[in-house]
Amino acid sequence: MTSHKTAQTMKPATAAKKLGVYLEATPAGFQEGVVSRTELNALQTDPPEWLQELRRNGPHPRPVVAAKLGVSISGLARGGITEALTTEQIDALKKEAPEWLQQERATQAEVRKEAVRIKDKHAARDARRA
Repeated sequence: MTSHKTAQTMKPATAAKKLGVYLEATPAGFQEGVVSRTELNALQTDPPEWLQELRRNGPHPRPVVAAKLGVSISGLARGGITEALTTEQIDALKKEAPEWLQQERATQAEVRKEAVRIKDKHAARDARRA
């Protein structure tokens, strides 16, 4: 008796998230089908032109926009950014450096410092126990 392996598939939204692209900007064929794990791996290792273009110029999904601006996704929302942005729009925001962006970047820097402090505190505690 042999078992048949079925290919693991995912919805286009999940695949787009894993690829770091905005689903609505992908080709219709990508949005309408399912993506197998093998296809996803192929897209990651040898991205087609449309994927390279999306990654380069956008529009980018909010997690990518937040990372490029150095803020949290919540910080984007507080700043009034709820839609996908292109690389050009992100660069323009960086140049403008509105007050909300400066404040959110400072907040993000504090969050990172606090995370490092807590990590160091736990490492020191674990070292004392050992």
